[in-house]
Amino acid sequence: MKFTISEQEELLFLFKTISNQLGPKFERNTNFSLSRFELLYQLVQHSEISQSRLQRIVNIDHAAITRHLKQLEADGLVSRRRNPTDNRETIVHLTDAGYKQAISCQKDKLSFANQMFHQFSEVELRCLMDMLNRIQVNIK
Repeated sequence: MKFTISEQEELLFLFKTISNQLGPKFERNTNFSLSRFELLYQLVQHSEISQSRLQRIVNIDHAAITRHLKQLEADGLVSRRRNPTDNRETIVHLTDAGYKQAISCQKDKLSFANQMFHQFSEVELRCLMDMLNRIQVNIK
């Protein structure tokens, strides 16, 4: 079956609508924005990481990562310090409170994901993942 242009446009609008709904709904369920949760998640994966490398991993601009990290630091969830061997570089790591918050948020995220993918089979989820990855490659 070949999609018409109008069906492809409808898919674009559906992606946009889902994207617009996803962030606020995730935040209501976890008390964290997707961006801040992703930062916490990456910091759990790395004991310490440079701010610039973290920025590249989560794919956000310099101003956005600085803003998010400042707020997470003010909340006591991350700590930042200058690299003693290269004063231009900022090193970021999770505090104990940040680690606990990330683990707690992970449980909320799993609950949210289970709700979002309710009544999807494993085969459907794998197929969806494959299709979304292909779309992402095509966009690049």
